Amino acid sequence: MTPPEITTILFDFDGTLATLNIDFASMRENILALIGDYNISPESYKNLFVLEMIEAGRKMIARSHRGDGDDFLNNALTLVRNMEIEAAERGKLIEGVETMLKRLRERGISTGIVTRNCLDAVQRIFPDVNNYCGAVITREFTERVKPHPDHIRLALRTLDAIPRDAAMVGDHPMDMTVGKEVGTFNVGVLTGYSQEAPLYDAGANIVIESAATLLDHIV
Repeated sequence: MTPPEITTILFDFDGTLATLNIDFASMRENILALIGDYNISPESYKNLFVLEMIEAGRKMIARSHRGDGDDFLNNALTLVRNMEIEAAERGKLIEGVETMLKRLRERGISTGIVTRNCLDAVQRIFPDVNNYCGAVITREFTERVKPHPDHIRLALRTLDAIPRDAAMVGDHPMDMTVGKEVGTFNVGVLTGYSQEAPLYDAGANIVIESAATLLDHIV
């Protein structure tokens, strides 16, 4: 598929611009155990993403243990953040990504990051991120993270961009699904979570080996 003329590119972070080091399986187990500490069966939460699992747990705990919902939320988010920071200490940008972002900047292409990760983790891996990206929308800056479309829409508004002129680049089917919903051109990459077929099934227009090679395919 021939891409449209792109003026703005949004990137997922972990697995897309940086190596994917977060142990999501362990993170999920830890959150489920924390929910279980309140004598609530975590069974119905097992298929949720971690942040959605936390919110569902908070609501249930607030109903059954009056006053404890916020304590659970704070403890759960602290657990998640600590795991993200620990992973970031071992993380690094994928080879060629910084050069790719520099070339986009030189061409006048606006870039942004849309990630469910926390800002501290992003900045530990990429201290100069604000020199390359005009919008860094971590979970602290939006009430609704991916896969909710508001996350991408906030980044586009921040960059004064519209979906038809933008691309969403990510390693997870979630990135492709939310990009398709918003109306961006969607680029899957194979450096993180997913293989080629699930990315196409979720709405990818093209799938490439790495975000570092993006300029060989679009722009």
